[in-house]
Amino acid sequence: MNTNPINLAIRFLLEIAMLITFGYWGWHITRGWMQYTAALALPVIAAVLWGVFRIQNDPKPAPVEVPGLVRLLLEWALFGGAVLALFSLGYFTLSLAMAIIVKLHYIISYDRTWAMLRNKPYRGFINN
Repeated sequence: MNTNPINLAIRFLLEIAMLITFGYWGWHITRGWMQYTAALALPVIAAVLWGVFRIQNDPKPAPVEVPGLVRLLLEWALFGGAVLALFSLGYFTLSLAMAIIVKLHYIISYDRTWAMLRNKPYRGFINN
């Protein structure tokens, strides 16, 4: 189910929302020149973590291969951080909506989530 185009689109939109949230949060928690730094640095740090630390063949070779559980915890930490950032900014309904969508995404992507928990390569991404 993880490779369903609708699910992949939702995951992509969640990733973009996460990056935008970190930038917006960075802008609002600082003042002066630090606003610009935080608004740029936080999404870049999140994107680098997201793109570099991956499991085997997810969907291509990982720059830094990590166990599935580590990747899953990283994803949950980043999505959870975005939810908490929205909550801290006063967007309670939006943070709840994002949390629910993230949870539903992982439930729908049970095959990938289960493969990561078992620390097995997810076969849905391997191109034969």
